[in-house]
Amino acid sequence: MAGRIKQINKLLVDIYNDILTIEQMALQTGSFKDLSITEMHTIEAIGMYKPRMMSEIASDLNITVGTLTTAINKLLKKGYVERNRIEEDRRVVMIQLTKRGKLAYRVHENFHSEMVQKMIVDLEDQEEESLLSALEKLNEFMRNVYQKSGKQEKECSDE
Repeated sequence: MAGRIKQINKLLVDIYNDILTIEQMALQTGSFKDLSITEMHTIEAIGMYKPRMMSEIASDLNITVGTLTTAINKLLKKGYVERNRIEEDRRVVMIQLTKRGKLAYRVHENFHSEMVQKMIVDLEDQEEESLLSALEKLNEFMRNVYQKSGKQEKECSDE
C-alpha cells in the first residue's frame, strides 16, 4: 500500500510539472512569447464570448480581486484584454478579451485538445473510461478538500 501511495504521488507530481513545462515551452516557441502560464490561464478564465466582472474571474481563479487587478493591468498593456466600467454602476469593472486575446485563447485551447488526444490515442475504450472515472474522482476529491480549507480559512479570518 505504501509503495502505491509513493508511486501515485510521484506520478501526480511528475504529470503536473510536465504539463506546466510543456505549456511554458509551447508559449515560448509560439506567437505568444510575451505571456506567462498564469497570464494564459487568466485569459482562459475570462473566456471568449462575453464580458465578465472582475469578481467572477477572481473567484474562478481562486485569487483575490487585487491579485487579478495586477494580472489584468499586465494583460491590458500587452493588448490581450479590455477593461470597461458599466454605466449603471461605475464601480463595476467588466473585462473582455481583445482579438489578440481571443486568438491566444483559441491557440491554448487547441494545445490542450491536442495534448489530450495524443495522450489517449493508444488507450482501449475501457482504459479511457477508467482514466476518465479516476480523474473525475480525483477532481471531486481535490475540490472538496479545497472548498473545506477555504471555508476554514474564512471562518478563522472572520473571528
